[in-house]
Amino acid sequence: MMQALLVSTGVVAVAEIGDKTQLLALVLAARFRRPMPIVLGIFVATLANHALAGMFGQFLGHLMTPEVLRWVVGLSFLPMAAWILVPDRQDDASGGALDRYGPFIATTIAFFLVEIGDKTQIATVALAAKYQAVAAVVVGTTLGLMLANVPAVVFGNMAAGRLPMVWVRGIAAALFAALGIATLLGWAG
Repeated sequence: MMQALLVSTGVVAVAEIGDKTQLLALVLAARFRRPMPIVLGIFVATLANHALAGMFGQFLGHLMTPEVLRWVVGLSFLPMAAWILVPDRQDDASGGALDRYGPFIATTIAFFLVEIGDKTQIATVALAAKYQAVAAVVVGTTLGLMLANVPAVVFGNMAAGRLPMVWVRGIAAALFAALGIATLLGWAG
């Protein structure tokens, strides 16, 4: 249980750096200038999105033998490593239409939608399938996403221009690739 929590937190925190949702957090922070409703909106959206992803992952885990599951999970981390290297487009997913709902509702809706199909959601599915500990994985992935996005909200655009994103993406990709290879070799628990 603890390993599922810690691995999930670490994988998502690293994967989230420079992700489109982190960029969305910066945009929302600059637009609304009200950090607490934005942070709460990120939390609610992430918890809902990752809970659904975790339940789906657990379901997939029950359908496969441990050997097949090890290969599926291990191989799923390798394309995620490559995906991390591709910079996200900075889509202004919060759009003007959501502004009328205020920062909490706008953030909750925008984050939930932007997280669909995102690498952190896919990682949540894979981790839940692997560990069969949905609560620990969902808490871990939600915590990891919050660890990466709360500073983006708090510091706004100040830190965005100073992060060497090429290096950050490279390190995150290397970690995903290492985790995938370790899983395939049976080294990752």
